[in-house]
Amino acid sequence: MRLFPALTTFILIPIAALGLFAQGQSAPGKDATGNEIKGIPPRAAPADYQAHAQAGTVTIAAEFKGHSLPTSLGPLSSEDYVSVEIGWFGPADARVKIASTDFSLRINGKKAPLPAQPYGLVVGSVKDPEWAPPEPPPSKSKTSMGGGGGGGKGEQGDSGSPPTPPPIPFPVQRAMAQRVQKAALPEGDRALPQAGLIFFQYRGKPQSIHSIELLYAGPAGKATLTLQP
Repeated sequence: MRLFPALTTFILIPIAALGLFAQGQSAPGKDATGNEIKGIPPRAAPADYQAHAQAGTVTIAAEFKGHSLPTSLGPLSSEDYVSVEIGWFGPADARVKIASTDFSLRINGKKAPLPAQPYGLVVGSVKDPEWAPPEPPPSKSKTSMGGGGGGGKGEQGDSGSPPTPPPIPFPVQRAMAQRVQKAALPEGDRALPQAGLIFFQYRGKPQSIHSIELLYAGPAGKATLTLQP
């Protein structure tokens, strides 16, 4: 019987890993459950973004969003990742094969640019600035429990240190993950215009960023866009 908890742990870990693997193996433009990733509405024109550049017969537009992750229900944030809003534009009936892995981000002139990361790796670090934990019930003092005079410490015997923040409930985490998924750049063979977010792992402070270049090399050609921190 002692082996049962260990066996349970062994089973749960591969299941989580298989879910992550399934996401990476899903069809282009769809998540692990087969739902299509729709991205975000394209802006009216490439000039409405920070920068735009020609790649073959199409135009790539982009805007650096920093640690903010804009979604249709309001912005989320991540301390571990930054996002870039991408817009694809072209002539009437234009199509292009889109893949986030065709993009990389060069920050502060670093020789090795950052590769784009799948949204599934981003969701674990996402926070909602609008979400706040429910108020805890007021703690009962020793006096109210009939325990004599106050000793200056709470029921838990703490020394005035702030309490550990409660974990974010699973339904809230799931809702945030869905918002990131829906905002991600649609992939696969797509009719233009299209728009969405791509993500790069970067834990630095925004103030430390002095220059940003978005690099594209894919089926449409090559392009370099100079973005603003």
